[in-house]
Amino acid sequence: MSSSILVTGGAGFIGSALVRRLLLSTESNIVVLDALTYAGNLENLDGVIDGHRCRFLRGSITDTRLVETILQGEKFDGIINCAAESHVDRSIESAVPFIHTNVVGTQVLLDVARRQNVRRFLQMSTDEVYGDLPRNADAFRSTSPLAPSSPYSASKAAADLLVLAAHRTHGQDVVITRCSNNYGPRQFPEKFIPLMILNALEGRPLPVYGDGRQIRDWIHVDDHCEAVIRAYHDGDSGAVYTIGGDCERENIDVVHMILKATASASAVTHVTDRPGHDRRYAIDVSETATRLGWTPSIRFEDGLAETIEWYRTHQAWWTNVKSGDYRTYYERHYGSFHEGTL
Repeated sequence: MSSSILVTGGAGFIGSALVRRLLLSTESNIVVLDALTYAGNLENLDGVIDGHRCRFLRGSITDTRLVETILQGEKFDGIINCAAESHVDRSIESAVPFIHTNVVGTQVLLDVARRQNVRRFLQMSTDEVYGDLPRNADAFRSTSPLAPSSPYSASKAAADLLVLAAHRTHGQDVVITRCSNNYGPRQFPEKFIPLMILNALEGRPLPVYGDGRQIRDWIHVDDHCEAVIRAYHDGDSGAVYTIGGDCERENIDVVHMILKATASASAVTHVTDRPGHDRRYAIDVSETATRLGWTPSIRFEDGLAETIEWYRTHQAWWTNVKSGDYRTYYERHYGSFHEGTL
């Protein structure tokens, strides 16, 4: 009997990319649990959900009863927790949903996984838990102190600490990955790179926070997912792995790359900076390369060009997202099922 992997948040940008790669790289069955909040989009899993090798369940990781029922229903080798409220601006407007999903939800998963003897728990985290990195400082490492700047990153740091506490207190087999900024196909349009791409394609102004000189370390989502899979299979229990693209770019430079690649005449508009906006993130990938044998393989220039082309040729996808029609996909395709149907 083959075992299964539960991927929470598997209808999101990173989660759906991970599901696709897991199906190619493992013989395990994949069960996707996603609440389909604003960034969850079942269209991201078109051609993947077949009801057998890959199944979809709608529900929240904060629902203890549902999570317990899922894990009791079949043999699960592990959980990869991608579910999260993740947009910094939204967390500034209201932190409560971030605490509920990112902190409470993570604890629910840990508790139920332990009761149901799930072998491994991987927590997908973020480099934002480390806070702001000075321009003249070295890059973040797994041992860098946590100093989150936003409600979002604080909620992720809290979740990470709960995961490490489960390892220390209960001996639970856990791994944490902390990744830099992702980009690639199917990313929700309010995120930086797809927002700039779509505004450029539509001839709209490109809004840039402050002076635009914030530095981010960009990694293609497929490189990220490959590192996560290696950490899931080969990572040491209780370990933290930092994942990055070894690719620092100022935001304003990325904007100009997008304008050039799209041949857009759109104007750059500088808007009031985000409160508490971190100026720089950077990841030292050398320790993960040594410990997992992984390094990023997709050059930023190549990955960005591929991403721009994907958005250019998948207008129906982003039109549905921007209009809100993607929210009806579940009802159209799964309308005969109740939420959380097993």
